[in-house]
Amino acid sequence: MVAGWEWDETLFAGTATHYRRGRLPYAPGLADALAEALELDGRGRLLDVGCGPGILALALVHLFGEVVGVDPDAGMIDEARREAAGAGVAGKARWVRARAEDLPAGLGRFTVATFGQSFHWMDRASVAATTRDMLRPGGALVHISDVKTETLGVDGLPHPAVPGAAIGELIRHYLGPVRRAGRGVLPQGTPGGEASVLARAGFSGPRRRVVPGGQPLERTVDDIVAGVFSMSFSAPHLFGTRRDDFEADLRRLLRKASASGRFSERRPSTEVFVWGKDAP
Repeated sequence: MVAGWEWDETLFAGTATHYRRGRLPYAPGLADALAEALELDGRGRLLDVGCGPGILALALVHLFGEVVGVDPDAGMIDEARREAAGAGVAGKARWVRARAEDLPAGLGRFTVATFGQSFHWMDRASVAATTRDMLRPGGALVHISDVKTETLGVDGLPHPAVPGAAIGELIRHYLGPVRRAGRGVLPQGTPGGEASVLARAGFSGPRRRVVPGGQPLERTVDDIVAGVFSMSFSAPHLFGTRRDDFEADLRRLLRKASASGRFSERRPSTEVFVWGKDAP
């Protein structure tokens, strides 16, 4: 956890309904890459920790006999359950409202545990140790995130780029210069260095894979607004009574940036670190 900051239940309050539309998708080929790296055969159990609305768990559900998603936000769990039902996989998917720190929560043993851009919100040392205990012999913990170091331009694509810097400035105008996070603030952002945390917890590795992104996407004003409201630092509740004013200003900014109301983006590449429970 970040020094001086404590998790609270408002961290992602109100973001769940915006998440699937607003967030950029993982790179295509992620499921195939994991199936190959972990020799998955449609059996075994997946634990997705910090599952959000089930985006990662449902992308991988065909690779396991059962997936269990854990998230502390009720809205996220509701969205995940709805998406699983819509995809016809409700019988293979279980959704548990709980913090990662509440594990093992009687959930049993697992073949694979995934953390899709969620580990930094947790008491990482404690969660890593508990997760290792929950894995079967030969099991793996998989840390998944967007590649943060690549620059993806939109040259040659039909629409302008999303005006990210201007959007960030508008958020700061409404919420102040320090990043918000639930009821607290994160002046230095969220922590890194997960490799040392996982090594200290007794995991071996990691094996690293990058699933290439760069595929062009067309995004609408509504998509971009959803993306803003899907973020912890610009969650809808943070704006209080000024939420509608903020959204109106955001939409004006976007219409000014693109007369057609459409933007071009590229999928980010996806970085995968596979950590083994057992020493090599």
